[in-house]
Parts: sequence; C-alpha cells; structure tokens
Amino acid sequence: MAKAVGKVFIFLLLVFGVFNWVGYSVTELTGGEKKAARTGAVEVTPEGGEAIYWGKGRCFTCHSVGDRGSAVRGPNHGQFGEKFPLPMGERAVERAKEREKKTGKKFTALDYLVESLAEPGAYVVKGYKNEMAVVYAPPISLSLDEIKATVAYLQSQGGEFDAAAINKPGEITQGFYGKIAVASAAGGGDPSHGKVVYEETCGDCHSLEGERGDVGPDLSTIGTKGLKFISEAILQPAKNITKGFETYVVVKKNGRKVVGLKAGEEDGTIELVTKDGDEVSIKKSDIKEITQDKLLSVMPDDLSEEMTVKDYQDVLSFMLMQKGKKK
Repeated sequence: MAKAVGKVFIFLLLVFGVFNWVGYSVTELTGGEKKAARTGAVEVTPEGGEAIYWGKGRCFTCHSVGDRGSAVRGPNHGQFGEKFPLPMGERAVERAKEREKKTGKKFTALDYLVESLAEPGAYVVKGYKNEMAVVYAPPISLSLDEIKATVAYLQSQGGEFDAAAINKPGEITQGFYGKIAVASAAGGGDPSHGKVVYEETCGDCHSLEGERGDVGPDLSTIGTKGLKFISEAILQPAKNITKGFETYVVVKKNGRKVVGLKAGEEDGTIELVTKDGDEVSIKKSDIKEITQDKLLSVMPDDLSEEMTVKDYQDVLSFMLMQKGKKK
C-alpha cells in the first residue's frame, strides 16, 4: 500500500514539474519572463519598465526589442536590420523632430515617447496600422507610474535614461500625464473615445465653449467639480440641477402638459425649451398651472442604460479633463 501511495506521489510531482515547464516555455516563446507576474508598485527606472514591457503591459504581443521577442505586428523597439537601424532611444530623437515640424510645437524625445503611449494614433509609423491599444484603459490599465517606467525602458534602448525629465517634464508631456491621470481616476477610461461619446450623447444639449447650451449648462469647467459630481450628473441628473436650468411643468387649460426649461417670459407668453431642444411658446391665458419641479430634470435619466460600461468610463475621463480653456 505504501509503495502505491509513493508511486502516486512521484507521479503527481512529475505532472506538476511538466506543467511548470510548459508554462515557462510558453511565456518565453511570447517574449515574456518571470517578471510578468510582478506585482506591487513599480520603480520608474529602465528595470521597472522592462518588467512592465514584458509583463503587465503586454507590449511584447506586438513589439520586439532587437532580437528579443518574436512579435512583428508593431515596430521593433530595438536596433534590428535595415528597417530599424536605430534603437528606440535614438529613434525618438528623430521622431521628435518630425512631430515638431508637424505640430509646430517644440517636441523632445521624451514628448514623443510619452505621446506614443498616451495618444498612440497621433503618429503611426509608416507601414503599420493605427491599432495600438490604449494602455491606460482596460484591459491593460497601466498606471501613470507604470507608463513612466515603460518610457524609461524605451529611453534606455540606445539612449540615456533621464529620470529628472520623466518626473519633471515640460508642458507637452505634462499634458499627456494629466490625460492619463484623469483616465485612471475614471476607472481607466479613454478620453479620446469619451469625446466621441460626449458629442453623440451630450453635445446636442450642452456646450464646451463657455456658452450656455440649448438645453443644458456649459460643461467647460465641469472637471473641477470632481468625479463624484460628474457621475451623479449622469446617473442621477435631478440630484444637482444647475441654477438657471430648473425644470418647469406647465399644465394648460385643455389638460395638456409641457415640461421644459424657462427660456424667457414676456407680458403675454412664457417660452419653454423641452428636452429635445424645441422651443415652445405658451400664452399665459392658456395656462391653468405652472410649477417648478426640483426633482425633475429635462436631462434623460436613462443615459446609463444607453451607454456601455466602457462608454461611461470613457466619457467620465473626458469630462474630468474639462477644467476651462487656457487663455
């Protein structure tokens, strides 16, 4: 009996060993390492970025670094053949010149590297598609420090790691950092897609130009009110109604009811704007009753049902960025 138990135990150890070996081999074939399982806070260093690149960031699924890795879907980040004569650290210097010429703004190599992660569609390498994932949005959801570390790793490929510049960057990179930070605060949303959601869902009633919208208030500075306020404004629109946008209910003598914002009032008429943006002029002589409903908003209360979870996260991240335009 003891011999039989011993044989079973040895067999289980062999199975466990083979399982581990297969797992390790698969990881190596895809370019990953044991560091892929690394958890906790990341150091903003080339070593920390290396762990992210070949681990959580999943960069190796599309990119290689020189002869390390086998992915070719995206550009190689090392020095590799005639197509990539310069490693990424040196290449970023040349790309910065291109971005500066294109945008008219002073671009540094750091600005280019951070932009390639914050707005991957801003510059697409010739011969490749605009299909890079937004790494600070789900499912990857890198934090700002993890992105900084990845940049440090890319800097070190033929270039020099500049900790001071990464931690105290110029205006362009600082702007990208802000975008990533608010996206993370919104649960990892993508502000670029959030802008699309805003235009399709909110743009008909609201404005971002510092002017009153047709139905709703201007949202140019709503980001200063914080995540909780914006979330409630979407999910519970009647909870915090902006002054001047109170909802009125008019009951006419014929029994018909009109609900909307009071846009104006003259001697003989009242102007209401409905939730559809239609202006309705009602004679005071036709009104049986008019009341202000503090628990009612003309803003749709089913927006959360119309949007996917991703749309919601993305529009939150976009709205958090609206803190007034710089003059």
